[in-house]
Amino acid sequence: MTCEFKLEEALLERLAGARHVLVLTGAGMSAESGIPTFRDAQSGIWARYRPEELATPEAFQADPSRVWQWYEERRRGVGVAEPHAGHFALVELESLLPT
Repeated sequence: MTCEFKLEEALLERLAGARHVLVLTGAGMSAESGIPTFRDAQSGIWARYRPEELATPEAFQADPSRVWQWYEERRRGVGVAEPHAGHFALVELESLLPT
């Protein structure tokens, strides 16, 4: 039995007794599916847009149409994204938990 296996076994034992499980991921989960992150220096959303022009209540008050259009573009991008290995790993983890 390796250390890695012991860790996995211990983790599964803890998860089996949990009532709720929360998994926190970083922007890489989205990026791996082709969804732009906000902060990447080269391809991040804020490399192309200024946050205060699109993601604030003031921006919405000043130009709601522009803000809605920006969010709609992001929503469409998420809508066509495909899941990747990280997403499937979370699904597999979920399948190991009691219902």
